[in-house]
Amino acid sequence: MFFDCERVLYRRRQLLDVVCQLRFPTILSIETKKPADFQEKIRASFPRYASHEEFLQPKVTGRPGAMKVTEQAAVTNHQFLSASGDWSVNLTKDFIALTTPNYTRWEDFAAKLDQVLAAFIEVYNPAFFERVGLRYINAFSRQALDIEDIPFNQLIQPAYLGLLGDDDVNERSFARSTQDVEVSIPGGCRLKLHAGPGMVKKNNVEDKEVKFILDNDIFMMGNVPIAHAAAALNTVHIQADRIFRGAITQRLHEAMDPEPLD
Repeated sequence: MFFDCERVLYRRRQLLDVVCQLRFPTILSIETKKPADFQEKIRASFPRYASHEEFLQPKVTGRPGAMKVTEQAAVTNHQFLSASGDWSVNLTKDFIALTTPNYTRWEDFAAKLDQVLAAFIEVYNPAFFERVGLRYINAFSRQALDIEDIPFNQLIQPAYLGLLGDDDVNERSFARSTQDVEVSIPGGCRLKLHAGPGMVKKNNVEDKEVKFILDNDIFMMGNVPIAHAAAALNTVHIQADRIFRGAITQRLHEAMDPEPLD
């Protein structure tokens, strides 16, 4: 499941999105007034602003036969976008997140994240973080990597394939074969994993190529002190690297054209 190796930069990386989300105890002022002070601190890098209401699923409590359904209020999601639109910061009363499809290396992502978190901490002074998470969503395209004739069982390690890992199966005969797992991993972290073939949408149009989706959400729970947030993020990043390399074969690794990091 884990593989320790030299870090590399993939010239043909297959990432759809990278998301870092930090959850904190509810700060009502984010919900009741626009975050103008926060915007001013990040506006040079994120000049575009939008907001929308997110309606949460009703909360169901009680025992069978005596269930109670409680409607939950809408939550305002403030979004700050880079000029190109390929980086976004989302802020609600419960979390802050940084998202991009143009991830290159952790150090570059972390530099932008440092700027965002410094502004957030200065303006809102959260007590602590309740969840520190880093999510990598990969969609491996055999067309893009020029390996169209290679089956997934030669590209993905058996533990992530389920029945697709058998040598005598025809992957085209599968309508669905996915895994959804949550498990404790080293470093005080947890992993939520989704893995399996699927199709993705580009500009709301479904791409007909079947890709292999590897969606890894690595996170730490509990009361993480603000001063320890950077260390927690570094820990989840290290675990994310180890899990990713443990999920792919050498053949897929080489197809993505790796080069050593300086």
